[in-house]
Amino acid sequence: MWTFTLKRLFHLIPILFGVSLITFLLMSLTPGDYYTTLSQNPQISPEKVAQLRAQWHLDRPWYVQYLFWLKGALQGNFGYSMAYKIDASELIFGRLWNTFILSFCATVVAWLVAVPLGIWAAVKKDSWADRFCSLMAFVGLSIPELLLALLALMFAASTGWFPIGGAQSALYDLMPPAEQFRNRLHHLILPTLVLAASELAGIMRQMRSNLLDTLRAEFVTSARAKGLAEGWVVYKHALRNAINPLLTIFGYSLAALLSGAFVVENVMAWPGLGRLTMEALFAKDYQLVVASVVMATGLLVAGNFIADLLLAWSDPRIRLK
Repeated sequence: MWTFTLKRLFHLIPILFGVSLITFLLMSLTPGDYYTTLSQNPQISPEKVAQLRAQWHLDRPWYVQYLFWLKGALQGNFGYSMAYKIDASELIFGRLWNTFILSFCATVVAWLVAVPLGIWAAVKKDSWADRFCSLMAFVGLSIPELLLALLALMFAASTGWFPIGGAQSALYDLMPPAEQFRNRLHHLILPTLVLAASELAGIMRQMRSNLLDTLRAEFVTSARAKGLAEGWVVYKHALRNAINPLLTIFGYSLAALLSGAFVVENVMAWPGLGRLTMEALFAKDYQLVVASVVMATGLLVAGNFIADLLLAWSDPRIRLK
């Protein structure tokens, strides 16, 4: 297992390197930079703009800029945000935590709801419960996250039950700790439900399909022929074999949640990494964009890494191979 883990860790290095290089190249192909807009300010002299460009190596070719950035990144310095006037690392880690919390809560909600519903739909095949779960899956997969986020905002505005935008209230710092926790949770509920909706539908359909296939297997038929109770056959023999393929799609579900989080954060004004990336992109804050994309990629590959470990732990054939 240790050998398997180390191999997977070494695979992450070229992925992060390649993503940072491609992102830097694409950003260099866009016309202008952060100081292009700044140079239009008559109060700032052209000499000052040229000095600032030279300070951050923007007057050099893109590959030289990338080497300077990579050298700093290897030392834990992911550059400087020209728009926010702060180290990119300090800015990103605060937003990264908000994205992680949102994605983690959406993952927990999606899996805790989808797996039992998928099992219920498979066990009650062709019943009203199965049709109800199929309808939920159809609705969840049919409505785009962008539209669902807009509908959630309309619902929050019309009912006043949920706050609109932000991760906390304006008076958050003046609240006692228990009230701060409730306030953060209140702001988190609606974005979490929006983000979890489509993922929940996909996992539920996959769980139902896997369990139905497993229930038709010969070893399940043998277990029933021995006189075992149906509940024992389903939950003891069939469920573990049916849930293994779900571990494979766990990494893909994290990828979908991360891309969905970028949409939800921008529509619902959640102060996460996706919103920060879009703000940096519009401001042409190159170093912040590259650092944000690398951090987002880090979350994605970490999710795939966890999925690989779970699958190897569940199926010894994977780690032996």
